[in-house]
Amino acid sequence: MHKEFIMGNAAIAMGALASGVNLVAGYPGTPSSEVLETVAKKRKAGTYVEWSVNEKSAMEVAAGAAYAGARVMVTMKQVGLNVASDPLMSLEYVGVKGGMVVLVADDPGPISSQTEQDTRTFAMFSKLPCFDPSAVAEAYQMVQDAFALSEKYGTPVFLRPTTRVCHAYASIDLKDESEYQVHRPEGFVKDSKRWVIFPRLSFANHAKIELRNDELRAEFASYEGNRITLGANGIRKGVVAGGISYAYVQDAIEKLPAEVRPRLLKIGTPFPFPEPLALEFLEGLDEIMCFEELDPVLERAMNYVVGHNLLKIKVLGKISGNLPRSGENSIDGVLKSLREFTMAPAQECAGTELAPPQLPVRPPVLCAGCPHRASFYAVKRAMAGKKTIFCGDIGCYTLGNAQPLDMCDTCLCMGAGLGIAQGVGHIEPDTECFAFVGDSTFFASAITGVVNAVYNQARMTLVVLDNSTTAMTGHQPHPGTGKTMMGEVVAKISIEQVLKGIGLTVVETVDPLEHAKAVETVKRVAAEPGVKAIIFKSPCIAIVPPHEKHTVDSGKCVKCKRCIKELGCPALYLSSGEVRIDPSLCTGCTLCAQICPTHAIGACHE
Repeated sequence: MHKEFIMGNAAIAMGALASGVNLVAGYPGTPSSEVLETVAKKRKAGTYVEWSVNEKSAMEVAAGAAYAGARVMVTMKQVGLNVASDPLMSLEYVGVKGGMVVLVADDPGPISSQTEQDTRTFAMFSKLPCFDPSAVAEAYQMVQDAFALSEKYGTPVFLRPTTRVCHAYASIDLKDESEYQVHRPEGFVKDSKRWVIFPRLSFANHAKIELRNDELRAEFASYEGNRITLGANGIRKGVVAGGISYAYVQDAIEKLPAEVRPRLLKIGTPFPFPEPLALEFLEGLDEIMCFEELDPVLERAMNYVVGHNLLKIKVLGKISGNLPRSGENSIDGVLKSLREFTMAPAQECAGTELAPPQLPVRPPVLCAGCPHRASFYAVKRAMAGKKTIFCGDIGCYTLGNAQPLDMCDTCLCMGAGLGIAQGVGHIEPDTECFAFVGDSTFFASAITGVVNAVYNQARMTLVVLDNSTTAMTGHQPHPGTGKTMMGEVVAKISIEQVLKGIGLTVVETVDPLEHAKAVETVKRVAAEPGVKAIIFKSPCIAIVPPHEKHTVDSGKCVKCKRCIKELGCPALYLSSGEVRIDPSLCTGCTLCAQICPTHAIGACHE
């Protein structure tokens, strides 16, 4: 063993490697991305890693490997679970031979997601065991426990860290490579009665799943991730917490006077819920409060235990209205609720001094020099005065909704903009319908939307914003980059050829930073009938060196502020009424120079 200061996601990856994981597949999404990236960096020979084109593909690749007896992990964020749920729900009934851990990173807040959905609730829905780590060290241990449990019961197992665990850092004990397990897959053994899902098989296995989960409730009662901490003598109040909320509760309880500190139940396996341990915890209590993020999973479970066992104990939490029903928890918020719950005087609670002033709000914005800004601006100029709808997507380009661009009328989920554009077009034939999608998302979830549009004779313009990377989640490779996560150089899959293969006859590629040409291309392509596409191809500024930085010639500038008002580039600003360019931000993209009516912007040769 050795100590290492490590991020939560990296700890999960190291736990998987220590467990002898044979294959890891996933799709990037904050806050989960670093798990697979760390495995790719630290893996030993024989461990296969891939960024799959989407979460469904990742789940199916991992399922095949698990059928062959391999230990596998699938990584995604909570909205990715929606995409993976189709194979996962059936896989639950079929089962696996090797260990399978499904790492789903939830994002309370949400900080970088569309939704606040709770994977613990999905675990209950899918009847799959779930581990909910409260700290970096526990995440490292739980992934190893999850592999063991998965193999013991032949089932996929959820590991559900949240953002504050994924991105926290801690100094923890890690196994040396000499201590790693070596897992040698047996190989796939043909057995159609086991691996081919039919209603009769599902019916029989459903009954087995229910019995397994009953067994797990008892087994989890003695699991080290679930435990009771005694409170002050004579206190008939208790607190239940799980995940990062348990860490907040621990800190908050220490700030309470010793004589009012409640009994504490930590739940590390929210499903199947460890009912025997909960009953032990409830003995002698009159009232409990449940702290958790997002759904009232623990509160519902405790209500069930209390009601099922005819106990006269009051359960407080989200359902009762005592705690917020959405968003993240915090130490200060938990302390306030605990103080009210225990009736501890505020002046006797340590650490309740005035909070520091809030930091200024920094709105999200496209980077200076981002080619997406040029793409949106070209479409906006080309379609000025026409009835249009601009359907956006998930990624950096969602920020096209911000002023002054205002080029994102809808955004639902990855790839949905294509379907929404088609739907609006069928109802409003006089509307020019555009759907924007990134290059990574094109491969992940847009191709079927294009097929649907062509087959059903829609009239729409697809705009692919190709910046040669998966930018928002950390510049991961994808099928169009010509490189795999294992560093292999492979043939690039051409978006243009894919579109033409689907049946599009009008597909044009243009550099959005060539403004006049980009505008002319949009006008011409949008006028064509049926489904047509424009590929705006220009690399993300984070993967290419900047060009010559630009400056403003104050002698030529007429202070029309068109560059600032129409582009919204963070490198452009006003100082004492004068337009200026911040040299620390400028990348020399030339877009502002191209639209300046007096040619007052040019390269800085200093």
